[in-house]
Amino acid sequence: MRTLQATTTLDEQPVPVRAKLAAAWTSFMFLYAYVDILNFFTPGVIKDILDGKVFEFDLSQTFSTAALALVAIPILMVVLSMMLPAGANRITNLIVASVYVPVSAFNVVGESWTYFYGLGVVLELVLLALILRYAWTWPRMTLSATTPDRETVRAQRPVV
Repeated sequence: MRTLQATTTLDEQPVPVRAKLAAAWTSFMFLYAYVDILNFFTPGVIKDILDGKVFEFDLSQTFSTAALALVAIPILMVVLSMMLPAGANRITNLIVASVYVPVSAFNVVGESWTYFYGLGVVLELVLLALILRYAWTWPRMTLSATTPDRETVRAQRPVV
């Protein structure tokens, strides 16, 4: 009979790239949303919104639709990072994260609360850099003479 012994070493399970990407996009979205939510506490913001202005833009259906699209893309990246095939996943993450670097940096332009927005932008850029790194360094699968090809592996899997 085997007895269980307590160990001090934790089992380090490798985290799949897809999970890292989805977690980073989720963190990005929380940060993105909370910076916008906390912005409502900035003096004058609510008054401007009630007067129909956001930053320099007039509140309109066009503005709201564009804002929704801007937020929807990283939200969808959480799901796409888990669902897309590896090649498409890698390219999509590289493109979208690259596009969101200037989008995030734009949020600090013209703001008077530079510490608040500066910290928000820096944290968003760190997450985007992680996304770019995870996607760029996505591990490659190498086939050797002793490694069966994908079709052979699929054929050998039991049908459940």
